[in-house]
Amino acid sequence: MVVKEKKCIGIIFGGNSNEHYVSILSAKTVFKALISKTNKDRFSVKAFYINKYGVWFDNEKSIEVLKEKSSNYIAEQYQELPKRQINFLQNIEFQSIDIWFPLLHGINGEDGAIHGLLKFTQKPLVGGGILGSALGMDKILMKKIFSYLAIPQVKYLTIQNQNLNDDNVKNNLAVEIIKKLNLPVFVKPSNSGSSLGISKAKNKSEIIKALQKAWEIDSRIIIEEGLDVRELECGIIGNLKLSISEIGEVLYSTDWYDYDSKYSLVNKVIIPADIDTHFSEQIKDIAIRSCRALNIYGFARVDFFLEKISNKIFLNEINTIPGFTRKSMFPMLWNASGLNIDQLVAKLIDISSDS
Repeated sequence: MVVKEKKCIGIIFGGNSNEHYVSILSAKTVFKALISKTNKDRFSVKAFYINKYGVWFDNEKSIEVLKEKSSNYIAEQYQELPKRQINFLQNIEFQSIDIWFPLLHGINGEDGAIHGLLKFTQKPLVGGGILGSALGMDKILMKKIFSYLAIPQVKYLTIQNQNLNDDNVKNNLAVEIIKKLNLPVFVKPSNSGSSLGISKAKNKSEIIKALQKAWEIDSRIIIEEGLDVRELECGIIGNLKLSISEIGEVLYSTDWYDYDSKYSLVNKVIIPADIDTHFSEQIKDIAIRSCRALNIYGFARVDFFLEKISNKIFLNEINTIPGFTRKSMFPMLWNASGLNIDQLVAKLIDISSDS
């Protein structure tokens, strides 16, 4: 009997984005799946934790952060400021890695930066490439491409190259927004995730506050018309051929699907969503077309709105490194589609090996 050599999977997590702790939770889930009874004979793991200041830690300390019962206190012990030298070249230890599994949500991860760095190691990685990641992260560029392709979206405006530290600029922008969009509106940083920096605004003063909040995260801002909608999501995996999960719906108790709704509160998740077949087919078609348009492959979560009054489907956004926490939709969608978390993680690694 020939025993296959284990593949060494390099998990990279943490990072200096505002989704630092979400990344840790996602990495814990993937780590647990890789060392599970199902996968322990196929994979070994090395982990690389990046603290909030961009300092990389070696495998031993990183595994401590990932242990099942570890708390945020463990990670907090490693929040040291960077020394004069940049240390990832010493701690990345890429020679022993067979396949990378980046789980950096937000900037320097989802935006393609980590994909560009890892490309120099000449090792495959789980997920998409630089271009698709960058486009999927940037809401303004993503929406402009979708507009060009006539993919249905809610009405929106963009703000770029404006000084929002100037009160007159904010006031004039608020007037323009009210003139061009129906209230309420959602004000979003162009590059952020997990609903961080997003506000729902119902009048001029709330719009001005929302612009300031988004500006603190990103100088490029998108404003979307707020509709009365159902939130629908599906997962995609694959390279040349994209497979789509069941479609799920999130029912939340808050006014909208904000950060607390996603990670702190208990939501009702319905998988498969209770929608007509023609909606399901439309969603699956748009999901594939939109991912192909942005060169997104490997895995992603595609989010949609179903407007209650008009019964129209609108594409919301694509997440190129969706959450893997116990409350995250992506693993739940695939679990309902026949892949439990251990199988899903192994499948994603197999896909990356074939790319």
